[in-house]
Amino acid sequence: MILPTSQLLRFFYSHHFFGGLRQATGVLLPALVLSGLFGLHAAGFVAAVGAACVAILDQPGGPLRYGINGMLAALCLGSITTALTGLASSHVLAIWLVVPVLCFGFSMLTVYGKHGGLLCFACLLIMTLTLRTPLTPADVLQHTLISFLGGAFYLLYSAAAHRLLWHREEQQALSVALFATADYIAARARFYDIHLDLDDSYRNLIRRQALMTEAHQAARDMVLREQPSDAITHANRLRQGLLNLFVDMVNLLDSMVATHTDYATLRRALPDSDILLFARDAMIKLASNVAGLALNVARNRRHRVRNSAKAELRALEFELQQLRESGMPQSDPELYALLVQVLRRLRNMARRVERMADHSVNPVPPQTDLVRTRQSLNRFLTRQKWRVGLLTQNLNYRSAHFRYALRVAVAALLAMVAGDLLARVLLVNTLDPGMANHGYWIILTVLIIMKPGFALTRQRNSWRLTGTLIGCGLSLLLFSLVQNPIAYLFILVISSVLGYSLVQVNYTLSAMFNTLFVLLVFHFLAPGSNAVVGERLADTVIGSILALTCSYILPSWERSTLGDLARALRAANQAFLQAGLDYVHACRAARTPHAANPPEAGETEVRWKLARKNVHIAFSNFASAFYRMMDEPVSRQRHVPELNRLLIQSHTLASQIAAVIPNLALIDDEPKGIRQALQAIQDALAGRKATPPNVIETEGSHATLAYPLRQMIKAAQRIDEEMQALDAPPSRAVAHAPAAG
Repeated sequence: MILPTSQLLRFFYSHHFFGGLRQATGVLLPALVLSGLFGLHAAGFVAAVGAACVAILDQPGGPLRYGINGMLAALCLGSITTALTGLASSHVLAIWLVVPVLCFGFSMLTVYGKHGGLLCFACLLIMTLTLRTPLTPADVLQHTLISFLGGAFYLLYSAAAHRLLWHREEQQALSVALFATADYIAARARFYDIHLDLDDSYRNLIRRQALMTEAHQAARDMVLREQPSDAITHANRLRQGLLNLFVDMVNLLDSMVATHTDYATLRRALPDSDILLFARDAMIKLASNVAGLALNVARNRRHRVRNSAKAELRALEFELQQLRESGMPQSDPELYALLVQVLRRLRNMARRVERMADHSVNPVPPQTDLVRTRQSLNRFLTRQKWRVGLLTQNLNYRSAHFRYALRVAVAALLAMVAGDLLARVLLVNTLDPGMANHGYWIILTVLIIMKPGFALTRQRNSWRLTGTLIGCGLSLLLFSLVQNPIAYLFILVISSVLGYSLVQVNYTLSAMFNTLFVLLVFHFLAPGSNAVVGERLADTVIGSILALTCSYILPSWERSTLGDLARALRAANQAFLQAGLDYVHACRAARTPHAANPPEAGETEVRWKLARKNVHIAFSNFASAFYRMMDEPVSRQRHVPELNRLLIQSHTLASQIAAVIPNLALIDDEPKGIRQALQAIQDALAGRKATPPNVIETEGSHATLAYPLRQMIKAAQRIDEEMQALDAPPSRAVAHAPAAG
């Protein structure tokens, strides 16, 4: 268990806090300079808004090239948006047309994934904040220019910060991935605790695996983007050290997932044995060591393993010796083989962790062809493609992105209506196209909360409301107890930093600090009045109600995407198995003298590892969507038992493939039973009738293959059955996930 102090250290040394500090500094500097030195308060606010628009694309943990391109796109599109909104703000009918159109158009950018969604929000943010003060046509050029200069400043500032602090950023991205790996190891340790529910442990493991996959991909994009060259320089030594740690981390993950343990059988067979206790304690120690390594990587300190798991491993060896002497290998060979498998896996994990600690102290110089290594590793990077065709293909009613864009446009239009009505009630100028200081905040709340999925929108709605309520309460307490402007400025800066830092860590706290920051800004603009606190709270409540209500308009339920994600996961497992068999054939050909045109083992191994990465990503996408569906109304859930079993069997199959392929590569030729088993697995995954063998060889080097092959056949057949069941009427029963590892 990680103590709260460790969690705080983990946050303050993470790229989340580091990135939040960078973003807050770049956004506040233009405002502080223009307002504090030159007294240009309005210009400072506009420049800060332009910088904030660009800062949204400056996400921590991403590769520099993509960050620069995204910020440049935000700067250009944001400036165009500012000009269009400013010109329309002086015409009542124009603003009521432009805002929904811009909301629809920018919301369609979500077809490009995470970066498209960030660009969408950046443009809609600057559009909304431009609505705050109506502009005359003569003021639009000046307003747009100041906003552009603020964004350009942030772009240059961020590019310089990234260039100077590249090693620090790569360390922090790797640290986050190591922490996620430690959390995953701790989640697997829960399975050996007989007092913890297997179903809950399994669900926790799946969520941890999804987070780990995302963190590993972010670290992969950072560490592999700029790889060391053969030149002997300080920068290359630093890059080589991080590359070694990353490779060790991936190998550690492989040693964990390259097996499937039947924890239910272990618990039933050994309820009072110390074996499970020793295995759990060993994994907890290993998780603690990896977490300590992650923290020291983030702090740029050298690390040595301190909590050795040797005592637990030796205790496990002694327990297995006792079982061997009692005749378990003969009376229950499968259970004994399972225990031996657990011990071997823990040994491999311990060796990997020790190797990682050694590499963190003494980076190993490269021993292979660097050019060839770079070409192989580059294939594991994420490629961001912005194709116009992808946007036009989604301009139809069946597209979830199109329906989301319509929801956002309708919600923004209703927010404008609500702002206008509120202005009438408060006897404010009803013809004010700026919506009397209320409409823009309601629109902003709607845009912040609304997400493509219903579950995400409802979740974000709850977090936003809670954070705003706490932030308003803290601001009222602050204004009543403190009257020092210097203290206000200090708290404003701290709130800005934490507001940016916590967006991806804890959105409720992020909303709280952002609310406090905004209210302090308004307090500086209009000191002595606390009415703005109540106004912002009321606007947020109205916006939250509108966002949640509009999420029912042409909703995109997760059930509509789960079928495609399930098919993608099945195809990924097929490709994983086929790539593994290609690797097996290449290894055998390499051992065969005078083989004609043998496939290259190194190339096929890279393809297999790439297929394994794709399986992890496909599994995480499917699992995340499934659990989001479970957060939606019960009436909108479909095929819950089938999808649940599909999730479990896909996890089992991928784990066993990763375990079987290396063993197959060591034998020169598989016997008939093993060959039939592999063919049956391929047939089942392809949707063909599978014919499993009656007997799988269990002698000699083939003994370790029988159990995993039987598990693979069973998993592949069940996957085929569940995929067929997805087209059948859904069952009303809700099944819980049985434990698997």
